[in-house]
Amino acid sequence: MLLLYNFGIALYKLIVFSVSPFNHKAKLFIRGRKDILETIEKQIDSSKKHIWFHFASLGEFEQGRPVLEEIKQKDPNKRIVVTFFSPSGYEIRKNYPLADGIFYLPLDTRKNAEEFIRLINPEVAIFTKYEFWYHYFQTLHKKQVPLLLISGIFRPDQIFFKWYGGFYRKILSCVSHFFVQNRESVDLLKTLQLSNASLSGDTRFDRVAENARSPKELSLIKQFCGDLPVLIAGSTWPQDEELIRDMFGKAAGPWKLIIAPHEIGSGHISELMKLFPEALRYTELVAGGLKANGRVLIIDNIGMLSSVYQYAEIAYIGGGFGAGIHNTLEAAAFGLPVIFGPKYHKFQEAKDLLTIGAAISISNEKELSAAFEKLQKDKTAGRKAKDYVADKTGSTAQIVKFLDKYI
Repeated sequence: MLLLYNFGIALYKLIVFSVSPFNHKAKLFIRGRKDILETIEKQIDSSKKHIWFHFASLGEFEQGRPVLEEIKQKDPNKRIVVTFFSPSGYEIRKNYPLADGIFYLPLDTRKNAEEFIRLINPEVAIFTKYEFWYHYFQTLHKKQVPLLLISGIFRPDQIFFKWYGGFYRKILSCVSHFFVQNRESVDLLKTLQLSNASLSGDTRFDRVAENARSPKELSLIKQFCGDLPVLIAGSTWPQDEELIRDMFGKAAGPWKLIIAPHEIGSGHISELMKLFPEALRYTELVAGGLKANGRVLIIDNIGMLSSVYQYAEIAYIGGGFGAGIHNTLEAAAFGLPVIFGPKYHKFQEAKDLLTIGAAISISNEKELSAAFEKLQKDKTAGRKAKDYVADKTGSTAQIVKFLDKYI
């Protein structure tokens, strides 16, 4: 099985390399890993101990960020190395000031893992939610470096719990401690004789609650909204946007709409402008070419969405007609009831928000219109969303207290 795993890593690299001339993310993936170990050797003092945080992408970074920042607050002299697998995480956070080094994770080969871990000399390694790399985990285990998984979540359909998943169960056995989001995950790990798991919840609650307490003020967004109620559609994909276009065109009342699409490439923004030809683009407002009035605003840059929610009354969260919905908690933390598509079942917080009446799942434009109308009248749904987030905070403190034994 290890031979097949190694072949899969090599094949993945070959595929990404072959599509890189035509795909921007693949190009960044390859370029970012060129001579990566030499780059790390130049930037990192391997004679010093480091805390290693690894994140798959931007979402996992925001999830693990509260733990990283709490560690730095307790001891500003702690050295931290951050790695990303995906360009969408690295390219946005490569200048994050609290890390001593931020790098793409070299692909998971035995040689790469041994050399990388030698160079960063970790006193502890912290992975967030997903990503289980055989050679990295085995090397950490062999060198007796504590390895923590935080905000983890496990489901019965994952390969670890299949009869043929022995190789992947071996990867899990290298984890020193699991901090997981729900009781089901604790129980599933116990079926593998892994009792080193704590029910800590999700560190994202700490992150979004902090963001809602002190959001960044966006004067142009505030000016656009004026005194009218706002529906914000965050992290949308084309199918979401078509439904919103159809619904919002019929919506009664003086509502405004802000759309923050998941992809902001010029091609997608052009398609979005065809759906909403009267829409303003945020970058045009910033450039001073237009006045911040109108009914529809498109956010065509990255990094603003978590602060834009403060100006809205209801949120639509995209992704529910594709691989799965995006972050509902950022909106909920501001006291917004949320609407999303049918593919939400992998997300515990989405199921919880539905249960308490702070969210509605929809499958078509008729249901979206009904949900929007219902939430305009429901004056308790937003409060339920905000209270839900507040009640779930505290995971970061639990994890950092546990880390005291290692750092």
